[in-house]
Amino acid sequence: MIRRRPVLSLLTLAAVVFLLFPIVVVVGVALSRGDVLTFPPSGLSLRWFGEALTYQPFTDSLVTSAVVAAAATVIALAVGVPATYAVHRRSPRGRRLLQTVFLSPLIVPELVLGFALFQLFLVRAGFDALAALIIGHSVLLLPYAVRVTGASLEQADPALEEAAAGLGAGPVRTFFGVTLPVIAPGIVSATILSLLTSFNNVPMSLLLTSRSVQTLPVAMLEYVQTSFTPMIAAVSTLLLLLTIGVALVTERLVGFQRVFGRSAP
Repeated sequence: MIRRRPVLSLLTLAAVVFLLFPIVVVVGVALSRGDVLTFPPSGLSLRWFGEALTYQPFTDSLVTSAVVAAAATVIALAVGVPATYAVHRRSPRGRRLLQTVFLSPLIVPELVLGFALFQLFLVRAGFDALAALIIGHSVLLLPYAVRVTGASLEQADPALEEAAAGLGAGPVRTFFGVTLPVIAPGIVSATILSLLTSFNNVPMSLLLTSRSVQTLPVAMLEYVQTSFTPMIAAVSTLLLLLTIGVALVTERLVGFQRVFGRSAP
């Protein structure tokens, strides 16, 4: 017989309310018919969703965020997956040092890393803001590609690769024919985490943007500094729906257990 634990149940309920209440507030404000941020909403309307979808600074920055997230994710995976394979399968000297270097963007504060990249690429090298954002986000996402795919690679049986090599397959054919399908769930997981991390990033993006090139979170931050309309809540709700949609598609295609269960760090 399971004992009832009222204190534990109460704490669990409090935690759920603590997590869900901000979401309820944001969605409620987004559905407000009024002109200011108020909760509970004064009447219900979809007005601010239409305003958000036609507000040019948000639509332009949305395109920028999508381009930066996609490009940075591709670069991070293109660098991180081969590097992870080399570290785990080739066992080079200084393996632990290499792993620490790859994970260092998670250790160094984003503001410090962003300022360093700002000085290097925007001030000294003269790169435009879009190129600097892509490079900066690629550096920021590299640990996800290395850590998540590395965890998946550790669970892969090296005997499969040895068997392929014994049958005459070269290193490249073995990687693409044997290793890559095995670590595919880890790559999917790293891709999802990288896209969401890049899309929602603020500290580094804030330092690498310009007046003409901004990501959506930076545009939202600038908006709330001068305006107090429910449009910002509507944009936040749309981003929430986008995240839920990505989660549902992921579950539909590969399943959370395969993506996050096998390859989570």
